[in-house]
Amino acid sequence: MALFGSSNDTEQSAKKIRPTVVKTQNVAKELMDLAKKNGVNANSLDFDIFEVQTYKRLNKDNIESDWEEITPDELHQLDDATAILNKNFQLKQIYEVEIYSKDDNNVFKNFHAAVGANSTKCKVYLSIKAGSEVVVSPKIEEDFLNYLNKSKIRAGILVNIFDEMVPDIISRISAIAKVDGNIRYDKNQIILIAEAYEPTPTINDELIVHYDKENLISENEKIDYSKRGFIHSVLDGDILMEYIKPKKGKPGRNCRGEFIEPTEPLVSHAPDFTLDSTIEAVDSKENILYRAKASGYISQDGKTYMVKSDMDVGEVSFKTTGSISTGLDSDVSLNVKENDSQKDAIGSGMEVEVSEIDIKGNVGPNSKVHARRATVEGQTHKTSQIKADDLTINIHKGNASGEHVKIARLEQGNVQGKKVEISQAIGGHIRAKEIDIGICVSYVKATASRLIEIHKLQGSENVFTIDPLIQDDKKDGFGENQSEIKELRLSVNEIKKEVEKYIKLVKDNTASFNEVKKRLMHYKKNGIKMPLSFVTKYKQFQKAQEHLEAITKEYNVKNDKLTLLTSKVASFQDSIENARIINRDRWFGHNELIFKLIEPRIELSFKPKEGSTDMIFRVVEQDNGTYEIQAVNE
Repeated sequence: MALFGSSNDTEQSAKKIRPTVVKTQNVAKELMDLAKKNGVNANSLDFDIFEVQTYKRLNKDNIESDWEEITPDELHQLDDATAILNKNFQLKQIYEVEIYSKDDNNVFKNFHAAVGANSTKCKVYLSIKAGSEVVVSPKIEEDFLNYLNKSKIRAGILVNIFDEMVPDIISRISAIAKVDGNIRYDKNQIILIAEAYEPTPTINDELIVHYDKENLISENEKIDYSKRGFIHSVLDGDILMEYIKPKKGKPGRNCRGEFIEPTEPLVSHAPDFTLDSTIEAVDSKENILYRAKASGYISQDGKTYMVKSDMDVGEVSFKTTGSISTGLDSDVSLNVKENDSQKDAIGSGMEVEVSEIDIKGNVGPNSKVHARRATVEGQTHKTSQIKADDLTINIHKGNASGEHVKIARLEQGNVQGKKVEISQAIGGHIRAKEIDIGICVSYVKATASRLIEIHKLQGSENVFTIDPLIQDDKKDGFGENQSEIKELRLSVNEIKKEVEKYIKLVKDNTASFNEVKKRLMHYKKNGIKMPLSFVTKYKQFQKAQEHLEAITKEYNVKNDKLTLLTSKVASFQDSIENARIINRDRWFGHNELIFKLIEPRIELSFKPKEGSTDMIFRVVEQDNGTYEIQAVNE
């Protein structure tokens, strides 16, 4: 195979043929045949259009009628969609052309374009390559129209039909030629040059499962097999499934004159299932929507779909269910029944998010449970995380958080909440607004913003702390307050000095100002020209008064804001003065009480003596303004 053009190709392109007139329905075929017959390249040939004859016929009862020629003046009648979209209607064109070898002086020799169409050939485009140019001639409009028609005929596209946009295209090109003196395309351009009747596609029936869309993954996304959608959660009003009804399309006709018959729709997904009262079917002309009438999860019993809220499973593990996530608002209540102390009801690495969950057994390592309400009758692993507004745990070793947390026995775990109640604490960290401990053993670190109460103390090395800023949002807010207070104090002090300065200035000059004002009024009344020095002095005093008014207003605004922010700090301080640490039992061993003050930002520490029966402790301000932790009666 030759890598470069052969000498034979060059000879073919250089060889000329004798002009030949043919009458045909397929000009492209005639060009190929003539080129082959004369031993030349088909691309070296061109043609001129002598005549275009358009014919139509309407067959009846599968009997072909005679072709009837349409005159050019009658072509507009083909705009009638009723006739065009009749499958028995047919169109054809016959072209009388003269074929000859291309002329090197052709005005379109540097115009690089091609005719293309969409898949149905109902839309035909002229695609012009960047850098193309056309030599402008006095008959440019005629030349361009002839070029378009020849390009369409080569491609088997009918001319003078379905091309109402062509006159506008020619007109724009002519205008460009007249203004610029040439026609050049610096960018690629695509121009619509014919548009027939696009068929409406046939719609095959389809059943779309919307509730499982959350489990779809992209092609390159790594699959997490632990999250394989054991439960599909839904909310009241969600569209669960959608049946797209089959619909036959509408016919069309393309720019070749070919009739396009729509295919018959395929029906392969017709619903063969039933619904219970928790799902409604909304039927319309185009589809059937299956909508949830309750929140929960999708369940299927035989061929009946329903929405349920309660579910019992033996365990949540990689082998059985995988992770379960229905959302906190799904109303799904999960009961995990595995209660063997040697097994995990919530397996290693599993994640569960439901409205409510009751776990009969243990919560395994690296697992996460999130619910509105949760109970754990077994124990939590030290690497587990469990979060619920209302949370109850038997033996806790991991991480727990919630609004109201109840724990039977805390064993070195972490707890965070608003109100935390622990029957027995054997080590661990607790952070809450209020903490109540039934039996406190040793190595417990409890931090509260309002109250810590111990009913029975059986160990030592415990640290009980009152910190009004225990919550992150309050800590952040306080930090922002402190920064803003510092800036405001500096600004208020500076403005105050300036206000005092201008008050003195205005006060000291009021008498002289009144005198100047009196004289100026006298001058004005008697039509005497006012001395420039008097006017200047008057205006200076006025500006001083205006500036004093402005900075006084600014001082009041900033001082009010400072008062507001400092009052917030004071409220934090009040909360710590009202906070209590209470031990209903005798003090045993080494324990420490800590109160963190806000203003001043200091930490007070107190270690009750072993055997002491002092029960209630709070921060008390002394006469000298200092603070200390004292035992009180309330």
